[in-house]
Amino acid sequence: MKGLGIGPERIVACLATYDYSLLVAAGLRSVLEEFPASMHLAFQGNAPAFDGDQLKEGFKAPARLGQLFGLNCGVPIIGMPHHDNHAWFSYLAAPFARERQKTMIVVVDGSGDFASTTLYLGENGVVRQIRSNASMFDSLGMFYGIISSTQGGWTALSSEGRYMGAAAYGDMDRSTNTFYRQLRNIFDLRADGDVYLNRSLANWPRRMLRQPYTQDLTQILGPPIAPKEMWNPDAVLRVEDIHHRPNTQERLDKAAATQMVFEDGLVHIIDGLIRMTGSDRLVLTGGAALNAAANMRVLEHFDAGYYSRVLNRSTRLHLWTPPVPNDAGVTVGAAYAFAAAAGVGLGPSLQHAFYCGRAPRMSDILAILEGAADVAWIGVGDASHRSGIEAIADLMAFITARDGIIAIFQGPAETGPRALGHRSILANPCNPRTRELLNERVKYREAIRPLAPMATLSAAKALFDLSEGASDDEYNAYNYMVLTARAKPQARAQIPAVIHVDGTARLQIVREHTDAVTHAYLKALGRRIGVEVAVNTSFNVGGPIAQTPVQALDTLRRAKGMDGVFIFSKEGQVIAAWTSEPGTRAAARIPEWLVEWQSETNAAVELSGARPR
Repeated sequence: MKGLGIGPERIVACLATYDYSLLVAAGLRSVLEEFPASMHLAFQGNAPAFDGDQLKEGFKAPARLGQLFGLNCGVPIIGMPHHDNHAWFSYLAAPFARERQKTMIVVVDGSGDFASTTLYLGENGVVRQIRSNASMFDSLGMFYGIISSTQGGWTALSSEGRYMGAAAYGDMDRSTNTFYRQLRNIFDLRADGDVYLNRSLANWPRRMLRQPYTQDLTQILGPPIAPKEMWNPDAVLRVEDIHHRPNTQERLDKAAATQMVFEDGLVHIIDGLIRMTGSDRLVLTGGAALNAAANMRVLEHFDAGYYSRVLNRSTRLHLWTPPVPNDAGVTVGAAYAFAAAAGVGLGPSLQHAFYCGRAPRMSDILAILEGAADVAWIGVGDASHRSGIEAIADLMAFITARDGIIAIFQGPAETGPRALGHRSILANPCNPRTRELLNERVKYREAIRPLAPMATLSAAKALFDLSEGASDDEYNAYNYMVLTARAKPQARAQIPAVIHVDGTARLQIVREHTDAVTHAYLKALGRRIGVEVAVNTSFNVGGPIAQTPVQALDTLRRAKGMDGVFIFSKEGQVIAAWTSEPGTRAAARIPEWLVEWQSETNAAVELSGARPR
């Protein structure tokens, strides 16, 4: 607020992302549904997303806001319905909101304040709810979260993305996967798209993670991994163990079965809504919409053949998912919903992820660098004009082409779980060893997790089968890494580092008008390695994505296999920084590359203010 010059008088309302009275009522109802077996749900520690201490802090928020604003009283906080927050912003930011036809909106998450699945219809910039499952536990998202955690060995809310990556190594054929044949009975798929949890298999409505399986489910999947064993190296699912642990392939097949059951439920919900509304426009949101593989399969299922067969129409489904479909998006979603209720009307459709925070000033960057004795740095140009951007982008591409691994830190950070060019680690997609190197020496994470490509639109069209159902607004749906695409045959040979074992990639298309620096970097890569594609993974090591220059340097130190970071100041000056510890590869490589690049391009890198070592 200080940075924007906004005082308390400019604040119209302070909003929270749940209707808390509704949430309490739904929680009580959920306990009573399975009472007395569900009494355990009332105790802290049984629900992974519930933290009583944080709830207590939340109740203090009105008074704290009043103090921050210099007021003599607390500030009222309005609790906004959780799924409405998901629905309003996802629809209003979508390419479809400005069309005259109806758009379906499907919210699927672990649970909201009253339901886990809610269906809406958007038309002429207005959203109305059609139906809700009014259940916390008849939930596709909760099913996926609990199974991925108790079978994968990671804590809930950290397990879903990893398990989605693992599923590709398993048997994704419904006719041959024996676990799928039995596990699919965990949901009862009824008429009109309704989905009900089979509570003779699932025990989490009674005991959550303390005892999530019934005896029948244990017979299908084996015993669940206990919470105290999460992250234990002997418990975590590791694809590297496939050659010397006899049960690893079996565990991967269970992951595949879980993914297919999730997809079945999602397709069933959407099928019911299509038959009800006749629409061919869908906004898919909620935490479960981060399952990029399922999103792709939704597009593949609801093709022209489906619409011809079911509705006798010559069309196909068009899909859009926002960059923050999960709870990272309901904060801005609450603002969208409140503004819409106040009659603000339509704004522009979304072109890039929401940004959070501020770009670092050069004076702040220099002050931090001066206090970092173990970091060497040099000014490499000015990104405030076109020629400066192109020179810096070419230097970055020069390093990438030599299999250097660098990070880019520019502007404010993107919101949500994906880094999309403002807080990204970049690497060479043509080197088949890049994934192994990044996972083992930079990110220190499981080999089971794939790397994602960022690409220009022309490169994406050349290397991937982009769905016609995601083509609205120049394939805007591929801008945010929430939708996978199948690689064309030549992609496996050209960019092996970013093609997953199942031949797909979680693609991000970069546009010049939204990110001139990253787009110029990709164009420069095209000239240097032959493809306008880079590996893109978030700039973090086992923790949150770096938000500030201090965190950027800390991440640089921890990522031992990374060569350096390019830090862009708000004013335009750009710093390249690297660890200067003797014997590290970065200490030798970055200075050598700078000299080579200058010699090749006759570029003059400004050395003033640098601290060479």
